[in-house]
Amino acid sequence: MAPRRVGVDVGGTFTDVALAVDGDLVTAKVPTTDDQSDGVIDGIRRACETAGIDPETIAGFSHAMTVSVNALLEDDGATTALVTTAGFRDVLEIGRQDRPSLYDLSAEKPTPLVPRRRRFELSERTTPDGVEQSVDEDEIRSLAAELRDREVESVAVSLLHAYAQPANERRTAELLRAELDVPVSVSHEVLGEFREYERTSTTVVDAYVRPTIDRYVGRLTERARELGVPQPRIMQANGGITDADTVRENAVTTVLSGPAAGVVGARSTVADATSDGGEADGLVTFDMGGTSSDVSLVRDGAVARTTDGAISGHPIGTPMVDVETVGAGGGSVAWIDAGGALRIGPESAGADPGPACYGQGGTDPTVTDASLVLGYIGSTTSLGGALSLDERAARDALARLADEAGMDGPLAAARGVYRVANANMTRAIRSVTVERGYDPRAFGLAAFGGAGPMHALSIADDLGIKRVTVPRASGVLSAYGLLAADEKRDAVRTHQRRLADIDPQAVETVYDTLSEELLTEVSDPEAATVEYAADCRYAGQSFEQRVGVRRPFDAASVTEQFATAHESAYGYRADEPVELVNCRVTATVPRRPPSIGSDSETRDEGSGHAGSDTPSRTECREVVFADERHETPVYERSTLCPSHEITGPAIIEGDESTVVVPPSWDVQVGCDGTLRAEVNGQ
Repeated sequence: MAPRRVGVDVGGTFTDVALAVDGDLVTAKVPTTDDQSDGVIDGIRRACETAGIDPETIAGFSHAMTVSVNALLEDDGATTALVTTAGFRDVLEIGRQDRPSLYDLSAEKPTPLVPRRRRFELSERTTPDGVEQSVDEDEIRSLAAELRDREVESVAVSLLHAYAQPANERRTAELLRAELDVPVSVSHEVLGEFREYERTSTTVVDAYVRPTIDRYVGRLTERARELGVPQPRIMQANGGITDADTVRENAVTTVLSGPAAGVVGARSTVADATSDGGEADGLVTFDMGGTSSDVSLVRDGAVARTTDGAISGHPIGTPMVDVETVGAGGGSVAWIDAGGALRIGPESAGADPGPACYGQGGTDPTVTDASLVLGYIGSTTSLGGALSLDERAARDALARLADEAGMDGPLAAARGVYRVANANMTRAIRSVTVERGYDPRAFGLAAFGGAGPMHALSIADDLGIKRVTVPRASGVLSAYGLLAADEKRDAVRTHQRRLADIDPQAVETVYDTLSEELLTEVSDPEAATVEYAADCRYAGQSFEQRVGVRRPFDAASVTEQFATAHESAYGYRADEPVELVNCRVTATVPRRPPSIGSDSETRDEGSGHAGSDTPSRTECREVVFADERHETPVYERSTLCPSHEITGPAIIEGDESTVVVPPSWDVQVGCDGTLRAEVNGQ
């Protein structure tokens, strides 16, 4: 038997668990708790009880959380100080000259994570070519005393040009670590590339969330030990997992770890969606949870990644899965703005008290309340297999919204809430497809998350997407993605030269140094694969295009690769010199996803007979599609067998998620339990 492994993903409303045990997949969904470790342990216990196993028999534990994101969104991180070069105290506040909202005259920049009174200057000077003025060690010791008096909880050090010449920064960090009993984040260790603002911002984010991550991971590790579960391995934003001790030292890598796990899970379970006859150019992943919706792309079997991310307006330059997030989830609150327009989110009812229909004291109308009133969720449905719903409370909440907006009752309000939520998510998908030169009609859509399959087919209609795939265990796919994720580490170093004049051996030395560093950090260097990339640009450009690099380094080949990539992205090649900017290395230790049969396979083997040709209905109920009422059959997903076909309209219910099938769609059940939906006649 394969080792038993568990993955736990913490969301804004629910904590999801996927347990691979003896060739089967056991799932659980429990409310997210204030101390996220409580919900994690509760979820593992529940999954083990369902599987009938002892937690001590689990051999692997992978985890994704929202601790770092919450700290940034809620301004609840550590009391942080920034140490920088004299004259550069305000880089963090000045930022860039670009305006995210160009025509918004009242737009404000985000408040810096470190206020000016906690930003300190050192008398030192370094250029990209060397140190011109060394740091004064007495000055650093005096600074340490002041930081101690101010009771700072974390320190970020970002000195000018430390990405190229880190001697001054390294010595500053050594002295501060010796003098202070707080974590010190150092820019050349966090992000070894140029651009002072982005490097400083990333280092500050790391320092800001590091004490919180350290406390949480330490607490979770101790509680896992008490339960008899191995130390957690943590999902990073880059789509790979690593050990707990590493993320406690590199906290910024945990930002967006949950959404990254979902994209990895989609790539793993829906790989065939992009390989059946070449009908799709790739996959749009759509993860709708209780608080937000996350969309991303998978092209050529690879998850899209970026180094230009930002959370709450704070740039983060470390590699992360390229996810677009909108504040539209099942728990998102519907409200009327000053102009009388219906809006959804970003405020969420969360897990406590939750949507009005949860019956836990919530009174605000939410997307989940609208889905209940429209019939997409049944009044007897139990969310997560345990939480019962109160339809009267949902109608009352929507009735109040209808009165405020001048709508004709709760049903009209429910239709409006559903449409506006879909419009928000459709815009997010357009932002990762149309706005980047991709036609969404050429892609498949993978829908998951607790609420994703409820909205996916309607959104696909709006975008002209003809095929939607709903993986097995779609409601907890991020948790499953933790079981499928590889171990991954990244490194970068700026090496800015024109390719026509470059010394190939110097570049080889940079790649060798970076790869050696990474191979000492991964768990199994012999099993690791190492990939090389280069950030290049035309001379005079202020942005780069990433291309793969083969060893030994060949400048002519990289130049041609860059020109091809630039033409593909922007439609033209330029007759300008090409510059190498950054050298990048990624080390990956592959992990094999658990081999898991479908629910129907397990059931049929146990009963000794195959499933019937026709799926059986559990009930019929009135459901609203496009302002029309339809008497709609309801199916229990766990009873469906491979080759079953369902013609819309239909509702397919599961413990973790519900699939809403409009009249214009058909659904077929795959041999692995995956649901594949296509537009009628396509």
